[in-house]
Amino acid sequence: MKAIYFDGKKAFFTEEYPKPIPMLEKGESLIRILISAVCNTDKEILKGYKPDFKGVMGHEFVGIVEDSHDKTLLGKRVVGELNDGCGHCLYCQTARQKHCPDRRCIGISKADGCFAQYMVWKNKLLHVVPDTIATEKAIFTEPLAAALEIPTQVHIKPDMPIAVIGDGRLSLMVTQVLSLSGACVTVIGKHTEKLTLFQKYAKTTVSQEGSYEIVVDATGSASGFDTAKKLVRKGGTIILKSTYAGELNVNMSHIVVNEITIVGSRCGPFAPALNLLEKGLITLPEITLYPLEQFQEAFEANVFKAGFLLSQL
Repeated sequence: MKAIYFDGKKAFFTEEYPKPIPMLEKGESLIRILISAVCNTDKEILKGYKPDFKGVMGHEFVGIVEDSHDKTLLGKRVVGELNDGCGHCLYCQTARQKHCPDRRCIGISKADGCFAQYMVWKNKLLHVVPDTIATEKAIFTEPLAAALEIPTQVHIKPDMPIAVIGDGRLSLMVTQVLSLSGACVTVIGKHTEKLTLFQKYAKTTVSQEGSYEIVVDATGSASGFDTAKKLVRKGGTIILKSTYAGELNVNMSHIVVNEITIVGSRCGPFAPALNLLEKGLITLPEITLYPLEQFQEAFEANVFKAGFLLSQL
């Protein structure tokens, strides 16, 4: 089958990758991928973010279940959570499977991803897409779920001034999720043309000035943390949504003396994300789809969201 394979150093297209075979008795399904999407994490893998990973890339997908022990899934459009924990460790036993030290994560660690015509994944991690949600909208479920992780970790008060740093895809979803609380959100970006997308939901500015109780770094770069540190109030909270290959030099005495809370935030709940999409409460530009063979062009595309068209309904 066609796939984008990462060999630990670079990615390449192949038409000869073996079609996966699900272990039905162990709760796996065979999924025919309709579309998959490029995430910044995929680009960071190419830069060395996951040096031990080798396999099919990609973790954002919408697909059709073609084979499964769970007959209720057959023929259904599904999206899928990323992390498959061992089920036995402390983290799995306390509903923190995404922190399981032995977890598999599609397209990132120990499991093939969705930049392929087919993939296999656990039934317990699949969510059926409501018929009213178009496939091109359902593809945003995973990053929207990541945005929804923020209010599960931090109490958002409606009268609390919040800044979101970054004017990209994740920032747009984070901004819309936070604005639903009624809070006053300010988006700080670098591109005035991109910031127009945010103006329905938040104040926008290119100035890195101000004072906020909560600052969300969704820049995808190391510079975002320095900006967040300047903007957050003493006793405030910085939420880190950026995942990138690299290290930070942090003056920890500044964090301690000013009693700043730092919250790492990544994967989030899928069911609420699908609920928001079904109700039309989240508005997003369309994804731009490429043939899998043009993966390099998709990775470099200057579009809101790039992805791959693998098959039709």
